[in-house]
Amino acid sequence: LCNCSSVGSVECNRTTGQCRCLAGYTGPHCHSCARGFFPEQGSQRCQPCGCSPTGATSDQCDNSGKCQCKVGVTDLKCDRCSEGYYRFNETTCEPCQCNNHSQNCDNSTGTCLDCHENTEGKHCELCKEGFYRSTHPAHGCQHCPCSIVASTGTCHIQPGESVPRCDRCRPGYTGLNCNQCDKGYYNSDSICVRCKCNGNVDPALSPSVCQPDSGECIGCLYHTTGFHCELCEEGYSRDPVGTNCTRKEATLGPEPTEFTTSAPNDTKATSFSTAVLNSTLSPTTLQTIFPVSSSDNSTSALADVSWTQFNIIILTVIIIVVVLLMGFVGAVYMYREYQNRKLNAPFWTIELKEDNISFSSYHDSIPNADVSGLLEDDGNEVAPNGQLTLTTPMHNYKA
Repeated sequence: LCNCSSVGSVECNRTTGQCRCLAGYTGPHCHSCARGFFPEQGSQRCQPCGCSPTGATSDQCDNSGKCQCKVGVTDLKCDRCSEGYYRFNETTCEPCQCNNHSQNCDNSTGTCLDCHENTEGKHCELCKEGFYRSTHPAHGCQHCPCSIVASTGTCHIQPGESVPRCDRCRPGYTGLNCNQCDKGYYNSDSICVRCKCNGNVDPALSPSVCQPDSGECIGCLYHTTGFHCELCEEGYSRDPVGTNCTRKEATLGPEPTEFTTSAPNDTKATSFSTAVLNSTLSPTTLQTIFPVSSSDNSTSALADVSWTQFNIIILTVIIIVVVLLMGFVGAVYMYREYQNRKLNAPFWTIELKEDNISFSSYHDSIPNADVSGLLEDDGNEVAPNGQLTLTTPMHNYKA
């Protein structure tokens, strides 16, 4: 009469025929699962749905045990926040707050994950190191115009400004973007290098210390000169220590030195001893103390000729030699032409004898001689007075 389920019932009322069901079972014979339970696959047992009272819309689940979840909640029992939501609590899951720079966050703490567009922070509200928040585009992170060689690479925008400033320049650099050389430095291949003036420049008097583009020192002190203030001015020399420039002075040394001078026409040298002169004596002072001959003066004058003057002299000599050679060649050429013209000109002689007149010609022995027109019979006439007239195309000769 009862026909109760052996799994879902406890006993049967023999009078009424009603089965008494266990928890999770229902129906006249306890064959069905009660609300909040679902049938286990492969058996007749009913298992509780276990839906989260916060994340599920009800305590009912389908035959697979999946609960119906609220918005932002997921999982089989609706006990976990969906992607893009966090903070599962007694009410519901809340959307991630990532300022539109991420779609995902930690489902328990709400910390944004995988921030985009050069942002970082719990809610992607900060710019990464080396970037700054620009107003164009609004709230976008742009790369700082700061070199990591000249600065820390980070920057910021002051209130009321639109151009970023580098946070901190490295030694030797200055400017908003640390792209200029600081005082005491100069630009060497886009790198700021410290000026090298050997401690002979006062920054208080010359703040730049050296030229910013070449590194040439400005305002050398202590009687120094040169590109790096490494030389002494004229009339000064380096002291024995090698640090200061002192005025040149004639000083007597402890050891005598023998000098030998000779006159131009004398063959015997005269020797005498004198004190060693300091190397700082000028040539004028030496000439005053020890007069030198004219030949020595010539040697000194030649020694004073600079390299540029020497080159000019050599070039002038070469030009003169070339001109003379060209003149000589021209003279030889003109002389040869004159000889050729003289040899090629025809000539003849007339010998007068007692009975007749004979003509002698030397043109046969002269190469290239033109004898045409000479001694033609038609050109000879006898004048009435007994004179012989020789007629040529250009001249008349009488004998």
